[in-house]
Amino acid sequence: MTGKSAAERRIGLLNGFAAYGMWGLVPLFWPLLKPAGAVEILAHRMVWSLFFVAAALLFIRRWAWLGELLRQPRRLALITVAAAVITVNWGVYIWSVNSGHVVEASLGYFINPLVTIAMGVLLLKERLRPVQWAAVGVGAAAVLVLTVGYGQPPWISLCLAFSFATYGLVKKKVNLGGVESLAAETAVQFLPALGYLLWLSAQGDSTFAAEGAGHAALLAATGIVTALPLVCFGAAAIRVPLSTLGLLQYLAPVFQFLLGILYFKEAMPPERWAGFALVWLALILLTWDALRTARRAARALAGETGVRGSSVPAGAVDAAPTAAPTAAPTAAPTAGSVPAAAEAGRLEARP
Repeated sequence: MTGKSAAERRIGLLNGFAAYGMWGLVPLFWPLLKPAGAVEILAHRMVWSLFFVAAALLFIRRWAWLGELLRQPRRLALITVAAAVITVNWGVYIWSVNSGHVVEASLGYFINPLVTIAMGVLLLKERLRPVQWAAVGVGAAAVLVLTVGYGQPPWISLCLAFSFATYGLVKKKVNLGGVESLAAETAVQFLPALGYLLWLSAQGDSTFAAEGAGHAALLAATGIVTALPLVCFGAAAIRVPLSTLGLLQYLAPVFQFLLGILYFKEAMPPERWAGFALVWLALILLTWDALRTARRAARALAGETGVRGSSVPAGAVDAAPTAAPTAAPTAAPTAGSVPAAAEAGRLEARP
């Protein structure tokens, strides 16, 4: 590895840690917005996110995609579905954090890879390897244990996991870049969110102007909280392998889980520990299988390259042009890819 590529990899890793670190620590931010309710916070997030993402697109001068998107009704419809699904995800997450359910919210992002794989099998007819089946089975057992522990199904976790998995599935069909996609989705969200905020203000229930300049600034900062991790993720995605991003993504729910226990002091009786342990076991199986498969694929590719190289005439290699490095994948990989691969390619709408 050259010095330049090593430096690029370090920059990518730092940006990856920054992105997932911010997503993992975001539960510290939402309580600062009280007394605003979850729906008001959600509406502000939609409105201010569009402003910040539009400013980013204006800065990098990337608008060509918009005309193409407007000429494709099917993709516009999918963008609308994605916007609706991520609205549910954002809203449930904000409510759960501000209602004292940080640990259960973190569980949603732990089990999301398993839900994504299950949806790949049921909806896309993908075939799983035996270890992946085992991981999904252990994950299902974990949900049963947690249902006993909570006295009811972990609805918050399941809602977050299924909404984000559905979001990833729709985004796979849209196949639009991260910043561009978020801009399109928040454009769909903008008018309903702005209308709700204006109605709330007319009713005298808005906290934006009633709680002082500091509170208003924090509500406006929801746009930065949404956009900044995305920028860091984008910088990481073009510099580090997708498999590395797949592993780094576990930092976010780990940080959320630790915050829930250590900072917010949420209860963790033995049956909940047992359920989480099963989820972590499923993720270990999934990660081990993904890394093993990736190594086998790399060895097979190296062997095939060696065979081809042995048949190349002397001097032909030196004469061949150097291939340009490929960009990081933008579409969500299938269930057989790296851990939580459907998230790894498109994480622009994390909580």
